[in-house]
Amino acid sequence: MGLAEEIAAMRGGSGHSGRLLGEFRRTALLVPLSGGDDGGLMSGWQGGVRWIYAFTDEEALARFAVQRGAGVHEWDYLSILGARLVDAVIPTVDGPTGVAVDVADEGGSMLFPPVVGIVADAYAVDAGPDRAEAV
Repeated sequence: MGLAEEIAAMRGGSGHSGRLLGEFRRTALLVPLSGGDDGGLMSGWQGGVRWIYAFTDEEALARFAVQRGAGVHEWDYLSILGARLVDAVIPTVDGPTGVAVDVADEGGSMLFPPVVGIVADAYAVDAGPDRAEAV
């Protein structure tokens, strides 16, 4: 099953969080570039968290572009594994950062928040000195 199917299963109540996260980490995601001089990744803010936009395929990215009023323009994007996004990119971003997958698809989107188990503990909002260690 691909990431879009794992998201659908999770949203439908029959998914498994471990399979979903594993598929997210293995999937080459399409991340649009911001178009600014910094060459950064396109992201948005919600609830005090920066969300990097990522898409499972070009069609999902195109739906997002249309929603943003840029459907006729080509967007530059980076193809990057989900694992590399959370393990190598997120540590370079200031503040809490997660990944929003297929955000233009109301019934097919999924957020991967900056929490333990998704991002490195040093960048997780729920990690801290008083967090109980799993036994």
